[in-house]
Amino acid sequence: MAKPIVAIVGRPNVGKSTLFNKLIGERRSIVEDTPGVTRDRIYAEAEWGEHKFVIIDTGGIEPKSDDTILKQMRTQAEIAVSSADVIIFMCDIRMGLVADDRDIAIMLKKSGKPVILVVNKADSIGAVPLEFYEFYELGFEREPIALSSLHGTGTGDLLDAIVEECDFSNEDKSDEGVINVAVIGKPNAGKSSIINRICGEDRMIVSDIAGTTRDAVDTRVENEYGVFNFIDTAGIRRKSKVEDRIEKFSVLRANMAVERADVCLIMIDAGDGITEQDEKIAGISHEAGKAAIIIVNKWDTIEKDNNTVNEFNRKIKTALSYMPYAPILYVSAKTGQRISNIYPLIKSVYEESSRRITTGMLNDLLNDAMTRVQPPSDKGKRLKIYYMTQVSSNPPTFVIFCNSEELFHFSYRRYIENCLRDTFGFSGTPIKIIIRQKGEDNSSD
Repeated sequence: MAKPIVAIVGRPNVGKSTLFNKLIGERRSIVEDTPGVTRDRIYAEAEWGEHKFVIIDTGGIEPKSDDTILKQMRTQAEIAVSSADVIIFMCDIRMGLVADDRDIAIMLKKSGKPVILVVNKADSIGAVPLEFYEFYELGFEREPIALSSLHGTGTGDLLDAIVEECDFSNEDKSDEGVINVAVIGKPNAGKSSIINRICGEDRMIVSDIAGTTRDAVDTRVENEYGVFNFIDTAGIRRKSKVEDRIEKFSVLRANMAVERADVCLIMIDAGDGITEQDEKIAGISHEAGKAAIIIVNKWDTIEKDNNTVNEFNRKIKTALSYMPYAPILYVSAKTGQRISNIYPLIKSVYEESSRRITTGMLNDLLNDAMTRVQPPSDKGKRLKIYYMTQVSSNPPTFVIFCNSEELFHFSYRRYIENCLRDTFGFSGTPIKIIIRQKGEDNSSD
C-alpha cells in the first residue's frame, strides 16, 4: 500500500478505538467500555492537510495473558506494528503508568519504528495534570502528547506529529479500480479463514468460538485480476439471538459493509447446508442491489457421490429463489480448494453489474420481446410499452415507460428481466426495473 501506515497500539480500554474514529471522522470501530472489544486490525484512511495515510486500530495488548483470544489479539497488534511506518502508543492518564505500559514500550522500541506516545483521557481544559509527566519515564525520543480522544483536544498536535514522521514521497492518491468485496455469513461459516487463505497470512483472528470477528475489517489484495478490498464482517445471527449490545453493533457493521461493497461473497457452511439464516443474510445483499457470489465453504468435509453437487445446487436454488443470478462456488478455506477461482469470478460479476446497454439495443430487445409475448390486457385495455432506457449501473437499473403501471403485471416484468439476461448476461448481479406511467391512453387494441 503506497500510503503511509500508522498503527494505534496500547493496553485494552485506553481509548484506541475512540481516537481511531476521531481521526478518520466516522464511527468505524466499535467503541464500548469493555476491554477486548476491538480484536482484529481495523484499517481506514485519514487525511491531514494535503496528506493521506492509513490508520490501523488494534486490539488491546495484554503482554502476559494466556487467554487464547487475548494472545491472538497480541499477535495481531504485533503484526500491525511490523507493517506500520509510524506507531501511536496510547496510555491512560487516569490509570497512570502501569507495568503493562512499560512492557509494551520495550516491545515498541525493539521494532525500531518511530513512536508517538499519547496520553489519553486528559479531558480537563487548561493545565496538564502532574500525572502526565510520569510518562516521560518511558524514554521515547518524542515528547508525549496529552489528548482527549473523546473530545478531540490534542488531536491536531497528534496529526501534525504523524505528518512529520511519515514519508509521503510515494503517496498514491488514486483508489480508482478497487473492487470492494464484503464477506458475509452466519457465525463460524469460515469468513475470516477465507480471507486468511486469500492473503496467505493470519490476517484475521480465527477460532472455533462463534462471533470472534466483531468489526468489519478491510484487507487489500492486488494480483493479475486487479485490486480487491476484502471486508470481513461479524457473523450475522438471528435477531432473537442478538442480545449482547456489542454484537448488535457488529450486525450493524455487517450491514454497513454490504452497503459500501461492490460484490458480496455469501458464505455458507457445507456441513450445515442452506439454512433459514443463510436465506436472510443473502437477502441483505439482494435488497442492497449488490453483485453476489455464493461460496459453499468446508466442501472438503462432505462425503460426496456423483449427485452431491447437483443436489446441493438444487437446495440453494430453491432456498434462494429470489437470486437465481448468483453463481455458486464450492471451496475449502482449510485446504485452499478452488480459492483461486474466487478472483476471476469476483471480477466477472463486478463487470456484469457495471455494464451499460445503449437505449437503441434495449428497444430492439423490447420490440422483439413484445412480438414473441404480447403485453397483458385487462377489461379491454392493453398495456402499451413505449420505450426502455438504462439509468444507472451497480446494479443495472432500467426504466420502462408505459401507458399503465397497473397493467404491468409482475409476471411480465419478470419476462422482460429474463429477456435482458438471455441477451446481455448480467450473471451475478440483480437487475432493477422501474415502471413509469407516461400520459393517458385509454384506447383498446
